[in-house]
Amino acid sequence: MLIAATASGEDLLTLENTVAKVGIDRERGAAITWLSSAAYPKNIVNLADPGRLIQQSYYAGKSRDRKVDGQSEAWSPWTWNPIQGGGVGSWARATEFNKSKDGLTLFSETIPKLWDMPDEKAAARMRQWTSFEPEMPDVVVVRCELTCLRDADDPWGPAALRPQEIPACYFTRNFNQMKSYLGKGKWRTESQLPGPPWGKANPPKDSMAFFEPGGQGVAVYSPCSKGHWNFGPHAAGQSDDPLAGPCMHVAPLDRVKLGPDSIYRFRYWLIVGDQAAIAKRLDALIGKYSQEQAELTRPQSKIGKTVAN
Repeated sequence: MLIAATASGEDLLTLENTVAKVGIDRERGAAITWLSSAAYPKNIVNLADPGRLIQQSYYAGKSRDRKVDGQSEAWSPWTWNPIQGGGVGSWARATEFNKSKDGLTLFSETIPKLWDMPDEKAAARMRQWTSFEPEMPDVVVVRCELTCLRDADDPWGPAALRPQEIPACYFTRNFNQMKSYLGKGKWRTESQLPGPPWGKANPPKDSMAFFEPGGQGVAVYSPCSKGHWNFGPHAAGQSDDPLAGPCMHVAPLDRVKLGPDSIYRFRYWLIVGDQAAIAKRLDALIGKYSQEQAELTRPQSKIGKTVAN
């Protein structure tokens, strides 16, 4: 395994059973940095920079040109964009990082960084609970929470409708067979040239899967998503190296107005296995959770009330 190349000792917390393994990394914002299965024991997650991983990523307010303050020219102008893994050239570090006493859940709390700046903490807090779906050892369920802690009159301004990545996922480049799930064991093959810009898919069952040439795959089920998903390859090749530049990307999107002190919560699921096994699990998950919705509190300003998104 490539675990030494990602994290070791206290910096990596994992959950493992006879079918699958998942891990979060303290030095990478406690984002998911490890996902594997018994049939594919290598790491599926791409770790090439803080914008990769499987992680929380949100957008709010207006786009700002901050190059005079050191903003990356490649990402200017840019919105308020807290990233769990870190910003351009800098990693975030979890402030809380532990496994539950029963050994079934990984918990983390992270002060994220703004993506467009080399090393700027975001006025926000991200929490995450990672575990296996009950009675489904090949399915990881992740509960996410963003708390915005911005000043009401900061330069990004009031809430604006923005896409939220729920979550942002990056896999190794060899998982290049892209499919949307249609339900009852049926799939639709998707194609897309290397990006960014990314392609846009509309998976009718809120789920997409990515398979490597040997037939093993990883699927994302995000029932809180609305509209299209971003997806596609980056660069060329068939690399299975988690630290390589080429990768595969998918991001289910929700469209939400995040205010200066909004709280946003959602869940998503990761499934590993071959196409038949993933389809079986997706049918079960869809049957249980297709009506699930994200929760948005205080969507507009410092004064507001709880609403369901």
